[in-house]
Amino acid sequence: MVLRFNERRATEAAAKFLKLRGGRMSYLKLIKLLYLLDREALLRWGRPVTTDRYVSMDNGPVVSRIYGLIREEPAPGTDPVWRHYISAPRDYEVALIAEPEADELSRAEEALIEEIFSNYGNLSRWDLVKISHDLAEWQDPNGSAIPIQYRDILRAGNKTECEIAAIESELEALAVTEARLQPA
Repeated sequence: MVLRFNERRATEAAAKFLKLRGGRMSYLKLIKLLYLLDREALLRWGRPVTTDRYVSMDNGPVVSRIYGLIREEPAPGTDPVWRHYISAPRDYEVALIAEPEADELSRAEEALIEEIFSNYGNLSRWDLVKISHDLAEWQDPNGSAIPIQYRDILRAGNKTECEIAAIESELEALAVTEARLQPA
């Protein structure tokens, strides 16, 4: 099951982390904070904030579509929401260009962003890489990338098989509903 990636939600979450950090940070650190946000939201509420896909890479788990938004040049004829608010990387950092209206994130999600930042925001990107290597769902890909499923995170968070099945069922229903609501 794959949730539809919500670029606006992901952009709002990233912008909030950037604002808390003073408007600029290493994109590696931002990716780690966003992964920790989604991981904690999934464990607490049964659904992630950014709706991104996750992969194990050499420097730990990665929010893959956000990584693409940061690292890749937009395709001709596209206008990514991300680029209106967050700069292209320069010297391995991204910066907040403008603040998006906070219309996608709930108060609880915004509070969780603040909590994650409070817990991890003062750490270096390399400290966060070390922490992410200690997460049970991360596998050393040896230069490649290995997908991380919701189930992997939920197991690592000590959810029972019944809890995992219930969460996956709810996420599947959400994915089907989103697909039906998408314009043809």
